[in-house]
Amino acid sequence: MELPRTVSDLISRLEQAGFSAYAVGGCIRDTLLSIQPHDWDLCTSARPEEMQEVFRGEHVVETGLKHGTLTVVIGHIPYEITTFRTDGSYTDHRHPDSVTFVRDVAGDLSRRDFTVNAMAYSPAAGLVDLFGGQEDLARRVIRCVGIPGERFREDALRILRALRFASVYDFSVDPETDKALRLLAPSMKNVAGERIREELLKLLCGPGAGRILRDYPDVLSVIIPEIAPMVGYDQQNHHHHYDLWEHTVQGVENIPAEPDLRLTMLLHDTGKPAVRTVDAQGEAHYRGHQAASAGIAERVAGDLRCDRQTTDRVIRLVRFHDIPLRTDTGEVNLDRSFLLRRLNRFGEKDLRALFMIHRADRIATGHSSREREDARMAERMNALDALLAENPCFTLKDLAVNGNDLKALGLKGPALGEALQQLLEAVMDGRVINEKAHLNDFVTKFIKI
Repeated sequence: MELPRTVSDLISRLEQAGFSAYAVGGCIRDTLLSIQPHDWDLCTSARPEEMQEVFRGEHVVETGLKHGTLTVVIGHIPYEITTFRTDGSYTDHRHPDSVTFVRDVAGDLSRRDFTVNAMAYSPAAGLVDLFGGQEDLARRVIRCVGIPGERFREDALRILRALRFASVYDFSVDPETDKALRLLAPSMKNVAGERIREELLKLLCGPGAGRILRDYPDVLSVIIPEIAPMVGYDQQNHHHHYDLWEHTVQGVENIPAEPDLRLTMLLHDTGKPAVRTVDAQGEAHYRGHQAASAGIAERVAGDLRCDRQTTDRVIRLVRFHDIPLRTDTGEVNLDRSFLLRRLNRFGEKDLRALFMIHRADRIATGHSSREREDARMAERMNALDALLAENPCFTLKDLAVNGNDLKALGLKGPALGEALQQLLEAVMDGRVINEKAHLNDFVTKFIKI
């Protein structure tokens, strides 16, 4: 295994000072999988004060000296270095109540969550793999270090982390680990929302997301209770071939792996069971499910401590996930005025997102093919590209006149804002050219001053 030069140099400096040191954890896992690590963490027998002495003169950040961690910043890149340690009990199911520094890497690796994350490497010692992590990588399995129940009781977030790793690496979960995480899933209620959010969004964006969603709705419903009634839910509607949960999972699978879009598809139909009605012919209908689902999305985003921008966007996309984008005859609507009005309402980014959501939603009905929906989406995207290339007017700021121009014509107060909106709609409908003279003429002819 070849380490980056800086990592090797950090290890070498610690070894020259009489300490053992290794690269450890995820960077070793990813390197063995031929994946470029995002960052490199190190562990060492040196105590925090000893590390400070070794790296005197470097940019050192005292990240968490109480738990034996400091960060050395070299070339603007942070390298986290932690003293070998064992952990005490986890009263809050998150942080160890105490840590004990040890001089042996074996004790440090034994406290880690999964075997694939419990490997260390140094050029001098080679690979240290005491729990079968390399074998589990080859078997494509996520397995706890030691007794699974103990690992999950220490930190309940590890339950979701197991599923996240299984999704991101498209691995399976070891049977004993699987059994323990299902049993202890309710303890995730004690985990902070922001920690849940980070793991859930990574899980949703992994290549194995669909399989994990199908296999673990019981675990995920601890986080989002509305998932539970969706499983096996007969939609009893001729537009849908699958039950509600399978429809949702396929929706997630068929949208690009972007957190906002994946979360939108996970939540887009969560409100259906609450608004269901059945007509005389036995057909189920779900009028108002968009608003009901948006309400659930708002609560979920709050529980997950999502930032305001993400929260607003997911609520918006869920609320309008099936807004009509077709003509009355079912064809793709490429009308210029229609597209301009949709751009005005949603903006380019969210309109493109709605095109992708429609594609995923239609495929997930089981009554349309990917090929057909790909062609429909391509038509929409191409038409939008062509329209935007013209630099069209679809917002008030794009108009060739402003409030001051209309004041000069005698408009004032609320009438001024109403006139600007009428001008914008006239431009989008093609009834007037977006040039100042034409707009002024339109105002004098058609708008009461």
